[in-house]
Amino acid sequence: MSNESEADEAEQDAADETAADADEAADAETEEQTESEAEAEGLQHGDFIELDYTARTVEGGDLVDTTDPDVAEEEGVGEDQEFGPRTIVLGEGHVFDAVEEDIVGSEVGDTGTVTVPAEEAFGEFDEDEVRTISADRIPEDDRYPGAHVDIDGEHGHVNTIIGGRARVDFNHPLAGEDIEYEWEVLSEVEDREERASALLDVFLDMELDVWFETDTVEEEQLVESDDEDEDDEESEPEYETVEVEKETLYIEATPQLTMNQQWMMGKQQIAQQLTDLLDIDRIIVQEELGGGMGMMGGMGGMMGGMGGGGGDLEEALEDEDIDAEEIVDELEGAEE
Repeated sequence: MSNESEADEAEQDAADETAADADEAADAETEEQTESEAEAEGLQHGDFIELDYTARTVEGGDLVDTTDPDVAEEEGVGEDQEFGPRTIVLGEGHVFDAVEEDIVGSEVGDTGTVTVPAEEAFGEFDEDEVRTISADRIPEDDRYPGAHVDIDGEHGHVNTIIGGRARVDFNHPLAGEDIEYEWEVLSEVEDREERASALLDVFLDMELDVWFETDTVEEEQLVESDDEDEDDEESEPEYETVEVEKETLYIEATPQLTMNQQWMMGKQQIAQQLTDLLDIDRIIVQEELGGGMGMMGGMGGMMGGMGGGGGDLEEALEDEDIDAEEIVDELEGAEE
């Protein structure tokens, strides 16, 4: 065989090997895509689901949390609470990560059991968090073993009191405990109003009336300048008024909402999460005044991560630095 023939044969073998490698790589990629598609089946992050669960400590079987009214009754807990399925959004931290990841990929009707290790649940027990303090720092009514106390912004429970010294444990009561969750996915929540109500219940532990509307509003938009005007640094920006559609979530205000601690402290963050998770443009909180509906905060009350809200007349007068008693005195003087 000539050298030329041998070279041709070697070149052909190399080409065949390259083609085989390419086919193998393509097959592997196809298999990987198939596996990814299979993994993506079932419930995924971002899905709203109605969940039933019961959580107990692994070591002692003590009840930690439940949505089942029968379990609550058997355990004799939460007599003043209502128990029922909870709506959560997967991937938003509404339950422990281990529970979420166990649910991801499942289907409606599926059940499961998962153990959340202590470090991922309520933390490991820290001996340094059991501290001795002066008993005088504890309110007199709480100076007994087992009492729950708040000291310098830290919550703990009293272990012992001897003389003028108290031993207080500032660990979480469930620190060091592995937690076992039994769960069942009851349904996937598709209705937008149900989703909004469920989120408000998660954030505020309140049931509020909500509804969606698509509003047409006027908005100022910047007019893009022509190319020939770009070099004119002296020119002022021009705006034009245009009509745009805004997808709006309306929330009916209640006195309980106005006084809700989570709402007062974190309405901006709550509004931002609502707009992101519900894919809306803005939120308007409304209250009924004299038989009509009025937007809280005067003509504001709109939140798209911007905050909003309102209060009663007395609070409104305080905000405007108006003395209500002076107004009453002036009115009485005018009548005389």
